Amino acid sequence: MNDNHFKFSNAVIGLPLFFVLFLWIVYWFQIRFDFDFYQNGIYPRDFSGLQGVLFSPFIHENLGHLYNNSIPLLVLLAALQFFYPKQTIPVIAYGILFSGLITWVIGRENYHIGASGLIYVLVSFIFFKGIQTRYYRLVALSLSVILLYGGMIWYVFPDVDATISWEGHLAGFITGFVLSLFYKTPEYAKPIVYDWQKPDFNPEEDAFMKHFDENGNFVNTEIPEEESESISTYFNSDVSVFYTVTKSESDDKI
Repeated sequence: MNDNHFKFSNAVIGLPLFFVLFLWIVYWFQIRFDFDFYQNGIYPRDFSGLQGVLFSPFIHENLGHLYNNSIPLLVLLAALQFFYPKQTIPVIAYGILFSGLITWVIGRENYHIGASGLIYVLVSFIFFKGIQTRYYRLVALSLSVILLYGGMIWYVFPDVDATISWEGHLAGFITGFVLSLFYKTPEYAKPIVYDWQKPDFNPEEDAFMKHFDENGNFVNTEIPEEESESISTYFNSDVSVFYTVTKSESDDKI
């Protein structure tokens, strides 16, 4: 694994700016022409309220609501595009879709608007995906997200603030976690160097591992030759051997 996967591109800046700029344009149309976009938000368990699944992230109640969502979106979308460029568009698209559907199912009977559900999708995805990869740069990113936005976790619980859609926050948090499990990042996996790192590795068939028993003790697996074969070995030959006997002078003296 190397850091060549982290490449800066124009999309790292362009995507967050375009998305947030679009939110401000929608809000400008809302106040300039006195459009009532609130009825295009998510209204739970009502068929007409399903339109809010697509439209609600782009509708905001007031300038403060829009501003509070704009800063986190700029930071989180830039981080997502830089560290997870292959997953960015699917996470945004499916994050909006599924978090909206969950909100439509569990939400209170009121209009739910704002991009805060998407913010919770991004926080949840970036945090859990970084922990799952166990790559030090992405783990550091996960910890940074917690330091910046960890306090947001309280707003997924009921009765913390009656003026916010805690259902939308909870739906976004759940959606981000599920997406982090669904979208794999093999480019950040550690490279396989040894045979024992392969998923199909069988130690019983490995020549080296056969030298050790189940307790890790060394075992001599060589088959020794039988002792009888090493001592009693006979050879047969058809070659004739002739001997010559001579008498030496020392034999006469004796």
